[in-house]
Amino acid sequence: MKQVNGTALLVTIAEDLLNDPILKVWALDKLDKKGAGLLSTLSIQNGRKQFPISAFAALEDLSQLAIGFANGAVTVVRGDLIHDRGAKQRTVFESEEPITGVAFREGPITTLYLSTTGRILTLTISGKGQGQPAKPIADTGCGVDCMTVEENSGEIIVVRDDSIYYYGANGRGPSFAYEGPKQLVKTFNQYVAVASPPQASLPSSNSALRAFGGGRADEIFNPSSFALIDTDLKYVAHTETLTSQVRAVFVEWGDLFLLTSDGKLFRYHEKPIQQKLDILYQRNLFVLAINLAQKANLDATQRNIILRRYGDYLYQKGDYDTAMQQYLKAIDNTEPSLVIRKFLDTQRIHNLIEYLEELHEHDKATVDHTTLLLNCYAKLKDTEKLETFIKSGNNFDFETAITMCRQGGYHDQAVFLAKKHGEHDLVVDILIEDSKKYDDALDYIWRQEPAVAYPNLMKYARVLLEHCSDNVTQLFIDYYTGEYRLKKDLVNQAAASIPSGTTSALPSLSSFIPLAYRPNIASPATSGNQPANLSSAEATEADAAEPPPQYDIPKPRTAFSAFVDHREQFITFLESCVKQEHLEQNDRVDLYTALFEMYLETASHKNDDDKREWEAKAKRLIDDQNVPIDASNVLLLSHLSDFRDGTILVREQQGLRFDIFRSYTSANDTTGAIKALRKYGPEEPQLYPAALAYFTSSPEILQEAGDELDAVLKKINEDGLMAPLQVIQTLSTNAVATMGMVKKYLSDTIERERREISNNRRLISSYRSETATKRQEFDDLGSKPVVFQTRRCASCGGSLDLPTVHFLCKHSFHQRCLNQVLGGEGDGYGECPVCEKQNATIRAIRRAQEDSAERHDMFQEALRRSRDKFGTVAEFFGRGVMGVGGAE
Repeated sequence: MKQVNGTALLVTIAEDLLNDPILKVWALDKLDKKGAGLLSTLSIQNGRKQFPISAFAALEDLSQLAIGFANGAVTVVRGDLIHDRGAKQRTVFESEEPITGVAFREGPITTLYLSTTGRILTLTISGKGQGQPAKPIADTGCGVDCMTVEENSGEIIVVRDDSIYYYGANGRGPSFAYEGPKQLVKTFNQYVAVASPPQASLPSSNSALRAFGGGRADEIFNPSSFALIDTDLKYVAHTETLTSQVRAVFVEWGDLFLLTSDGKLFRYHEKPIQQKLDILYQRNLFVLAINLAQKANLDATQRNIILRRYGDYLYQKGDYDTAMQQYLKAIDNTEPSLVIRKFLDTQRIHNLIEYLEELHEHDKATVDHTTLLLNCYAKLKDTEKLETFIKSGNNFDFETAITMCRQGGYHDQAVFLAKKHGEHDLVVDILIEDSKKYDDALDYIWRQEPAVAYPNLMKYARVLLEHCSDNVTQLFIDYYTGEYRLKKDLVNQAAASIPSGTTSALPSLSSFIPLAYRPNIASPATSGNQPANLSSAEATEADAAEPPPQYDIPKPRTAFSAFVDHREQFITFLESCVKQEHLEQNDRVDLYTALFEMYLETASHKNDDDKREWEAKAKRLIDDQNVPIDASNVLLLSHLSDFRDGTILVREQQGLRFDIFRSYTSANDTTGAIKALRKYGPEEPQLYPAALAYFTSSPEILQEAGDELDAVLKKINEDGLMAPLQVIQTLSTNAVATMGMVKKYLSDTIERERREISNNRRLISSYRSETATKRQEFDDLGSKPVVFQTRRCASCGGSLDLPTVHFLCKHSFHQRCLNQVLGGEGDGYGECPVCEKQNATIRAIRRAQEDSAERHDMFQEALRRSRDKFGTVAEFFGRGVMGVGGAE
């Protein structure tokens, strides 16, 4: 009996050994008085041989049926049995072995599978190959009901006592061990349902297939058994012991039904996938759970949950490497911190690195993950992995990577990352601040576009001038004259012809760095006595014929501050800039004024001929009518440098200079006042106190004056035009000026006075020391004997002989020589002829001091004219004006 799926058709075959079997087709939805409607009836022929039917199969549309007999014959029925339009029968196969099973395989070619007790065969019954004899695909047969069709693949499943076998049109497929006698086989979803007779023993405990659920029952009553096996995943999903034999197994309404000989019908419903997984979790069958999830096409999130549980299970068992593999597979739906915390131990750092690398591969890494990974590399000092990571192209926070590389001392790697991500400012910063590769930094700047090169050049100009002054100066000249051209890498052909066998298959990080930054590492081709020479292939400058890029040339004065303490380079820069054509007037003034100042400053540090040469250069500048130097600037610079030729050129022969300045201040013409101050200030020092009061009269005037206030304060300070207290009083008349404006002035004043005090203290200490020495000499002369060791006469130079005369100043004379010098004889010698002139000078100075001590009018006049009153008092005190006279 067979019910056609999806229809109300039922096919039945009735037989007895006296007549041919009768096949009937019923329509269950067409009922009459006798029951179901009979559509057609057909007598099955077996060559008039009365043998029972052992197998039956039909296509879903009932266009073909196959009936197998116990005598080894197979009859195929073709026709329209549903509408009873006639059918043809033909015996397509005969053998001496009884038929145990038949099954159809549909397709372009309809194939009939046949099983006997001794063989498995295929027979083409329609399509190409029809009429050819049956082709055996197995030399072992099977029992009745022990063959069925796997609907999805079209293969047949054959069960024998030892295993479950799969067969296709071309032969045997996979097999799965499941020992024990088999009575019946049926497919249900992905399972193979196998029923065993009562006499069979159940699968042994050492079976390769894992079973969960059920167990071995007592065999006293010879019960039969039933099992559901998933041959793909190789496990027994269900096993059960039945008290009666299995008569039939069929599938309906999505469930499996089992009919036993005692009339009981069992219904089997497949558990939901989650319940299956829970059972597997309880038994730690995680591999099976993973396979089950994949077969059930669960989404990635659910599969990753299983993988994560499996990883936790392996981690608890101490299998850290395998556990990490599971975490890596579940990385898409796993919170990274849950895994990272498990592997923070130093002994598991390699597992941690593996996980962090995978996070970066999946673009799930955060800044903290990148930091941790780089710290792990640094802890292991694994430069190779570090280079591989930063060259991998993973999406990670490069700023964090650069910071960690810099902190760990991996400067080349930091440069590579910064260059790779176009962080030109960082490249220069690392080369200068960390690597101290100033030439490389300058070369890198020179290779950038003007918009990138200029800010970096200005930022590090002073540092670069300290270490590579000539090249930096040339770069300044090129940029400020509009001739800036980018350097380019031009590798010669000789370098490109190096055999590939001389290098490693995995290039190092240096191969990704421009040639200008590569260290001079000897290659195998240059090893031995010949040193490595990369200069033949290193970067060269761009062709001079190539036009420079278009960019806005900055004002020359913006570069002035960079050349502090670099006079020679500054002069070179200025001389190159003034040669330009089409310079704006303000720029020309700035350039020539700065050049004039540098000439004078350089002259002040030279001696004689060199000084005159530099002063001559400065004079040629101000003599040239085409050189736009402001006269006030010339006057100021000349005065500061004591350059008289410059002062003469701007000195006015006559005029009321103070009144001219006052006219500017009355009209609130700050610019004119400044020019007048610069023009007439050196001859009229009192203009500066007036200028100080004017500049601080209102906020607007102060803003217009700008830095001129500092210049006035400096001038007042240098020339002593006002006492510091007077300056403070002048500035405090209103709230315009602030303390910050005079901070430098006050600090300079205090510093100068401190220096004077320090000098005076040194002089006092020197005088005291000298006085103490003289007093000691006087005491020694009055209390200690004097030894005269002079052997020659201080007058004639001859050897001393008696009589001789010795003076306490250690000079000795022949008596005759002394008489000749003094013009007399005897013992009344007053003083040494050699020291007489010096002593007379000292006595004259002393007499002058005593005479001036009585001239109080002279002291008062000097005190009135002096700018330093206390200094004058101290000077006269030193002359003895306020002392008490004593005897010589």
